[in-house]
Amino acid sequence: MGNAQSPPSDPLYASAIRAFTHKELEDLETLFNSLAAQSQNDREYISLSVFQSYFGLHGPLGERMFDLVSQQRRDQKLTFEDLVIAKAAYEKGTKDEIEEFIFRLVDVSGDNILGRSDLESVLITVFNNLFGTNDSEVRSSSHQDIVNTFLNAATFSKNDEGCNQEVMSFENFRSWCTHLPSLRKLLGSLLMPPDSGRPGSQVPRLLHPDGTDSNLIILRKEYAWHLGGALSQQEVEEWKLLYHSSLNGLSFNTFLGNISNHEGPTVLIIKDKEGCIYGGYASQPWGRHAEFYGDMKCYLFQLNPKASIFRPTGANSNLQWFAVNFTSEDIPNGIGFGGQVNHFGLFVSANFDQGHTFSCSTFGSPCLSNTNYIIPEVIECWGVAHCQGAAQGSNEAVKGTVLDRYKEDRHMLNMVGLANSSD
Repeated sequence: MGNAQSPPSDPLYASAIRAFTHKELEDLETLFNSLAAQSQNDREYISLSVFQSYFGLHGPLGERMFDLVSQQRRDQKLTFEDLVIAKAAYEKGTKDEIEEFIFRLVDVSGDNILGRSDLESVLITVFNNLFGTNDSEVRSSSHQDIVNTFLNAATFSKNDEGCNQEVMSFENFRSWCTHLPSLRKLLGSLLMPPDSGRPGSQVPRLLHPDGTDSNLIILRKEYAWHLGGALSQQEVEEWKLLYHSSLNGLSFNTFLGNISNHEGPTVLIIKDKEGCIYGGYASQPWGRHAEFYGDMKCYLFQLNPKASIFRPTGANSNLQWFAVNFTSEDIPNGIGFGGQVNHFGLFVSANFDQGHTFSCSTFGSPCLSNTNYIIPEVIECWGVAHCQGAAQGSNEAVKGTVLDRYKEDRHMLNMVGLANSSD
């Protein structure tokens, strides 16, 4: 067996070991020896079954990973040199090298064509591992609808002669991963032990009042996992339901009251009369302003019929909008994200009875619904738990509860300036 002390004989291995420290190579050798011992082959190699069991990778995705890590020899033997070479490319390579490895990985059929069926198989495996039950048939069927929302966000534009299904190019795959950060994180960390806090595997714990009918909740755990991909680990630990229009009434005033004591980030979700589900992540507390505010951690998202996240492009700083009790038409009362005044990326009026969504350069997002002008059917808002040791000071200007802030002297209305409406 090649190891961290033996002179390298394979050029690929000789190049790969330079990506690791001496301690990292020793740790890899210890791991290899442990798994090889379990494979009952005089510690010469790791078997497929032991590899799949240790890394928690089963089904076509696990078989494909083993095939790639073992240099596609198809001899069912994974050597120490194989492990070092694969981890060097998959975890230590350049961004392009890592994404190329992932692109090959999700081609679970191994035919060098990334088809819709490959991605469907990968997504079903991911959801089964994260959320599944013991019955694989039940697991696959129960996750099929959420799998479809992820696939609906993909672009299949490459047509290979003789291929009877939709095919995805490498560039389209990279673009797809950009809008699905949880999936990208998870696919890039599968050679980490599952119990090590594998990136992309975190699912927020969703808290709501006892007795709440779960069928009323829009934010499924799969959606929460998807949305958490754009956040830090501390921000995906616990989310609490602050407001739900089916439980609290479709009322802006009730919304204000329910979120008034939450000073952290929030997730606003809308289901409209068209059946589309979308919303925005507000990194700053909702406070009365006459102009845009917020920071670059805000983002817009779609959940159904497509699942996508749209993060700030840097084109402008028109991130969050929250106006209450203004009388100027140039300061529309309501809650919104991105774009410009009266042409937001997403906006819901203060009556909660109408709104709109347009494509906007702030987030590089499209119209989030089937139509630009929307009628909310359900609105819910989740509070993200405070991060321990969160930095203070950068947002000192945003103080007091929402109710405190919007009860400011209303005589100032004639003195406020217009909001920044640059697109």
